[in-house]
Amino acid sequence: MQTPRTNAERSEATSTALLDAARALFVEHGYGGTSTPAVCAAAGITRGALYHHFADKRDLFQAVLAREARAVADEIEAAAPAGLAPTQALLAGGDAYLASMAQPGRTRLLLTEGPAVLGRDAMQALDAAHAEASLRAGLQAVGVRGVDLALLTGWVSAAFDRAALDLQTGADPAAVRKAMRWLLARVCEDASAPVGSTRRTK
Repeated sequence: MQTPRTNAERSEATSTALLDAARALFVEHGYGGTSTPAVCAAAGITRGALYHHFADKRDLFQAVLAREARAVADEIEAAAPAGLAPTQALLAGGDAYLASMAQPGRTRLLLTEGPAVLGRDAMQALDAAHAEASLRAGLQAVGVRGVDLALLTGWVSAAFDRAALDLQTGADPAAVRKAMRWLLARVCEDASAPVGSTRRTK
């Protein structure tokens, strides 16, 4: 006989069902084309239960995006375990980011719908707490110095976001991965060089 679920387990199951249903609808119809009654119907949950867990549709949307951002960060961290050489960890993390963003619907949610609904500042804060935090730690580990690390991290992060958008619109995955690896390799190669110096490229 199955052990009855606790209140906490039931609450978590309800929240997960709502997030799963909302994600699918936000991906298919966008934020504007998704209603809370549609989410409840898809999840098989009452509107009262939805509003017990989330203040409104925007709050639900934010929770969906936060879960997506955590998933990306978790996959980056898994690809670059402790003990891996800093340069290899950075390259592996970059590959993992592109692979994670290829998850159906993820790029639309994090890079298209998210900024349109929540605004640039909110999305930057979300990214800074997840994937961008991993990138910054990776750049710091390879020895980047003499430049504003926050600025550099933001610019490299923007390049990765553009790469993910290119993949969404049909760019060749191998070509995108190669280009981003080239960019990261150049950053790693010049990380410890004094600012203003030049290194001959092969």
